[in-house]
Amino acid sequence: MSRRFTIALDAMGGDNGPAAVVPAALRALSRHSGHVRLILVGRQEIIRAELHRQGGREDEALRIHSASQIVAMADLPSQALRSKKDSSMRVALGLVKQGVADACVSAGNTGALLATARYVLKTLRGIDRPAICTTIPCLGGRFHMLDLGGNVDCSAEQLFRFAVMGSVLAEASGAYSPRIGLMNLGEEEIKGNEQVKRAAQLLQASKLNYIGYVEGDSAYKGVADVVVCDGFVGNVALKSSEGVAFVISSYLQEAFHRSLLTKLAGLIALPVLRSLRRRLDPRQYNGASLLGLRSVVIKSHGGADAVAFERAIEVGILEAEKAVPRLIDERLAEIFSQERQQT
Repeated sequence: MSRRFTIALDAMGGDNGPAAVVPAALRALSRHSGHVRLILVGRQEIIRAELHRQGGREDEALRIHSASQIVAMADLPSQALRSKKDSSMRVALGLVKQGVADACVSAGNTGALLATARYVLKTLRGIDRPAICTTIPCLGGRFHMLDLGGNVDCSAEQLFRFAVMGSVLAEASGAYSPRIGLMNLGEEEIKGNEQVKRAAQLLQASKLNYIGYVEGDSAYKGVADVVVCDGFVGNVALKSSEGVAFVISSYLQEAFHRSLLTKLAGLIALPVLRSLRRRLDPRQYNGASLLGLRSVVIKSHGGADAVAFERAIEVGILEAEKAVPRLIDERLAEIFSQERQQT
């Protein structure tokens, strides 16, 4: 990491606010000593008190930036835009707009963050609205999935652009020639609605490494590096997988506490169970990218603790370092140029 990157943190967002953001910031700075600056945005007296409680202090690498308002999780996006211009969320995004920060990380209201980021930072050429993208564990590693709720109804062209953006992000994360799969209710070409079928045609005609349709179960088998779908399908798939993971975890705990014998079996299996918990810990996959904006914006889970929020900061650092928005803009420009030449 040659240059030093600055990340603006919405310290008041989410369910835990500074109690999660401040320790996460301190841990991130410890990991990236000398390479990263962090700005804690929000109510100074609250943030400063938490910083003191955590044994930290303000310095050149960690400073506090005042913002008097907070976007509540129940606030409507329109309300956040009109009435909370000095919210920690909006001020943090403003620091990115001004060039003071290279990225913004917030655990705040998703709808408000999408609307405010789109208003303050604007979208890239050819992108109507940002797409929410995150990594999900699968056999052999993890895959990127988008959209996860930013765009409920999508055209074929939007799905194609999601694939382009997801491919760029996957490359930035280390994947070579990322495999692109299009989420569908079957792998046969005749399956799916017209938007999905048309998107498949666009992907087949592109230079992307398109592997065809993928179903919900095959996505978790690691067949693709990027799985593309509209926001309705993506959000349902994500929340369903979280629910299944919770049920399995609950069943395991119940089974191992059923009797003295099962408790003993649980003690014997404890190293394996701990390893499994670490691999599937949702905190390790926290930090969704709002792709399609002109700058890096990362959405942390609203209930994130310090460990989870630190992971979101790491995602912000990576995308700032790799200049993901610029790479997406360049890739889209190439595609638009090819389309004009073909017509």
